Amino acid sequence: MAEVVRSLVVLGDSTTVGVGDPVRGGWRGVGPLLAASFPEARYLNPSFTGARVASVRFEQLPGALRARPDAAVVLVGMNDTLRSDFDAVTLHEDLDAIVGELVAVGAAVVTVRFHDHSRVFRLPGALRRALSARIEELNRVIDAVVRRHGVGCVDLNLMDGAYSLDTWAVDRLHPSELGHRKLARAFANRLAEQGCEVVRPVSLDCTGGLRVTPVHHAAWLVFKGIPWLWRRGRDFLPYAAAIMYRSWIGQAEQGAAVAAEVHGHRPVEAERAS
Repeated sequence: MAEVVRSLVVLGDSTTVGVGDPVRGGWRGVGPLLAASFPEARYLNPSFTGARVASVRFEQLPGALRARPDAAVVLVGMNDTLRSDFDAVTLHEDLDAIVGELVAVGAAVVTVRFHDHSRVFRLPGALRRALSARIEELNRVIDAVVRRHGVGCVDLNLMDGAYSLDTWAVDRLHPSELGHRKLARAFANRLAEQGCEVVRPVSLDCTGGLRVTPVHHAAWLVFKGIPWLWRRGRDFLPYAAAIMYRSWIGQAEQGAAVAAEVHGHRPVEAERAS
């Protein structure tokens, strides 16, 4: 028999804050949409924009544990992939502690593994390859933690409409209202699989919120998009440059080997070895 959820916590970054789903007075998003599925639950969402995995562990988790949650959602990690101090080992330690402590207090936990964000937010080639490599590393960490603790996981890469433009807000970084609804529904389904009673399924019918117009798109690009790219580009560019350099070296070595074969010559290293 499904268990009634009496305490729900949502931890994470700007996505769990609700950015991308504007309503009068602020943001709505995945948290409130999910909480409506559990009408008897106390709802706590200490998320904040810019949060990283360590932020969730040391700043958000303590209050969440005091709430003794029956259900918990953890959505964090993308901000880490964009920083020069990215460290998969530390991320593993922090995420493992977050999920492990939530499970220890009896919470049904759901997290996510990330899609290839570079397919939604267009980036130059080197930056795209670097970001994709980082996301792969992050997903390996998430997979290990999910297996260890046996918690639920939403694979955003496989979610319906993951790469459809209507799933994404004007910034292409955060879900639109429809995207938040899809995410909330996926979380509810995973929690149901872990024995939580979902009283009200999440609807995918958009109620409107605030209408996003071409003016919003232009304003975001000028006041948010370009400054964001500048800040993150400076932090992320050294890693992207390394990716590009390794790619160039590999292509150069491959080209030299092909040229040697075409002209009937062995590579210099092979001649020296002989």
